[in-house]
Amino acid sequence: MRLAPFLFALVLLPGVVFAHNLKQDARVPAVGINDKGELVYQQDDFHYKAWNSAQLAGKVRVIQHIAGRSSAKEKNAAVIEAIKAARFPHDRYQTTTIVNTDDAIPGTGMFVRSSIESNKKQYPWSQFVVDSKGNVKHAWQLENAGSAIVVLDKNGRVRFVKDGALTQDEVTQVIGLVRMLLKE
Repeated sequence: MRLAPFLFALVLLPGVVFAHNLKQDARVPAVGINDKGELVYQQDDFHYKAWNSAQLAGKVRVIQHIAGRSSAKEKNAAVIEAIKAARFPHDRYQTTTIVNTDDAIPGTGMFVRSSIESNKKQYPWSQFVVDSKGNVKHAWQLENAGSAIVVLDKNGRVRFVKDGALTQDEVTQVIGLVRMLLKE
C-alpha cells in the first residue's frame, strides 16, 4: 500500500508537513490580540492597546515574529542589525516585532516584557506587539520556538516570507526589497 509511507512521514515530520500559510502578494491572515497587544510608550509610561493585522497596511514594513526566548531572537538578529544600518525613513517604513510570550521559557515572562519595554524606549518609532496567547503564531501557522521574517508592501501585501533563520543572502534580499518598495 502506497499510503503507508506517507502516513509514516506525517507522524515523524509534522514540522515539515505543516508550513506557514502566508501567501506571496496576499495580505496576512486576519488576527487580533486583545490580551496585551501593542506596547505604547507615552509620557514615561507603558500601556497596551488591542492590535490586529488590519493595522499593517499604510507603510512598508518588516515583521519579525519571534518566540519569547533569546534563542529565537538571535535567529534573525542579522536582519534587525541590517535594518538599523539602513536607516529607513520612519514616515514610510516601520519594523513590527511580534513577541509570542506564550512560547517563552516558563518563569521568564517578566524578563521578556522588560526587554520589549527597553527596546520600545530605544526605538519608539518601531511597533512592538506582545502576543500572550500565541494568536499570531496559530493564525499564521508559524513554527514553535521560531523566528519568522515577513516583508509587507505599503498595501499590506506579503512580498517576502521565511519562517526560520535567514541566510546572509536573504538578509541582503530583504534590505534590497524594502528599498525598492519605498520607491514605489
